[in-house]
Amino acid sequence: MHILLTRPFEDCKDLIIKFKSLGHNISHLPVIKIESKKYEKHNLNEYQGIIFTSSNAIKNLNMQKLNKKILCYCVGLATEQTAKYNGFQNIYSAEGNVDNLKEIILQTFTPKKGKLLYVSGETISYNLDKELNREGYTIKRLINYSVLPIEDLDLKFINTLKSSMPEIVFIYSQYSAKNFLNLIKKYQLVDYWMNTNLMCISEKSSSVLNVIKWKKIFLFNPGEEEYLLYKI
Repeated sequence: MHILLTRPFEDCKDLIIKFKSLGHNISHLPVIKIESKKYEKHNLNEYQGIIFTSSNAIKNLNMQKLNKKILCYCVGLATEQTAKYNGFQNIYSAEGNVDNLKEIILQTFTPKKGKLLYVSGETISYNLDKELNREGYTIKRLINYSVLPIEDLDLKFINTLKSSMPEIVFIYSQYSAKNFLNLIKKYQLVDYWMNTNLMCISEKSSSVLNVIKWKKIFLFNPGEEEYLLYKI
């Protein structure tokens, strides 16, 4: 099966290796790039809980002085795995859904326990910090990376793609969906996807790409990619 992955290489290299080991043909078309941002220094140990809604938030955080036993809240499996790799020990994980993550925080961390630190990118689709603040929590948002669009593609890659369109495309955010659509339009690929299944992480991302004719559209959570192959 021909599969197109659209995340930056660092975020999907393990999936590329896994899919190739299963005998699939993998194309890699990153539609975004991650750029670290300088941020104001904080005494990280004044917080009793830390929240991550992406793996990139963990990767771009200086954690040398952070107590890894802090309560750690992750939006989904991929973020949880990155947190474990970086030594966090007390992890709560949602199923790739920020609403679920909020509910887990409400159930396991009362405002009396202390302050929360929310580490995120510059652009977010859900104001988790403001929502928790309304619930009486003391929470600080720390922005430590930006997501930038990829604007140009290799023409040789485009021609190769046209000659052998993928059967599956994975899209991991609304922002990625928007830029994927921009690239499709720019390189005149709008009419090439009728036999391709679109896999989106949310309804928001799939709604962006509804203007394209797909074979089918599926919603998924990170970690379910291999399982989805058997639904095609």
